[in-house]
Amino acid sequence: MRATLQGEEDVVSFVRRVAQGRLDIVRVERSRRGAGSHASAAPGELAAVFGQQQGAGSARPPRDTAVSADHPRIVELSDICDRLHFADFADLDDGELGALESALAAFEGERSTERRTLFGRIDALSRELVERYKSGGASVDSLLD
Repeated sequence: MRATLQGEEDVVSFVRRVAQGRLDIVRVERSRRGAGSHASAAPGELAAVFGQQQGAGSARPPRDTAVSADHPRIVELSDICDRLHFADFADLDDGELGALESALAAFEGERSTERRTLFGRIDALSRELVERYKSGGASVDSLLD
């Protein structure tokens, strides 16, 4: 059960990172417009956006994450981006760009909440497993069989 939850968390974390990247792009475009610049975000600017350190990162070791393009969370994000024309963000008017930003922020926020919930469940299972080891109700050898 713990491995299943970790797999779910991997998917949620992956799609959340994709949403954050797209949200960063939209926010850079809004900022650029607010500054009165006429050129849309150039590849060099995007590299700078994605190169910014946003936090300390995860304390857990990385795991390979293979998420299918037809996973419901990926499809949901793709639908939002298609419906609100993310691919053409530079051509959107300010209202449309704001709607795209709001939708991406809401999606990212929902995934953050989902991720915290999954971490809570994983932590509870980990605590239970530790207690079982301590009480003799589980052994490491039985997990390796």
